Amino acid sequence: MVCIYCGGETQVVNSRHQIRSNQVWRRRRCKSCQNVFTSLESPDLATSILFVSKQGQLEPFRRDELFLSIYNALGHRKDATEAAAALSGTVISKINPKVANTKVSYAAILVVTTEVLRRFDKTAATVYKAYHPIK
Repeated sequence: MVCIYCGGETQVVNSRHQIRSNQVWRRRRCKSCQNVFTSLESPDLATSILFVSKQGQLEPFRRDELFLSIYNALGHRKDATEAAAALSGTVISKINPKVANTKVSYAAILVVTTEVLRRFDKTAATVYKAYHPIK
């Protein structure tokens, strides 16, 4: 990775795995300007996971679409943005074990998302189920 300040080469001085978020946190130091910054590495889900849509087509999994659907369900809450971001991460961590050969079904995503929302906010789970019925 290049330095965000000068574009020089960097070296990793500290690294930690974030198991809950499936990320790697790294502290980096630039070899040229000696500035220190933090980076987060996470898998590119759009190229790693495909889901089988309602029509039976394979489509890339998009975290942003999941976030928006959860955000819309949480529209009645003041903290909808922060909650949707955290809940999206929770849903993704629960979906990962269900991925087989890089594929996961649309129904599996709906079931996991509904369950996560139900535990967090029953109203949001009801709204989500109304717009995303499991068939």
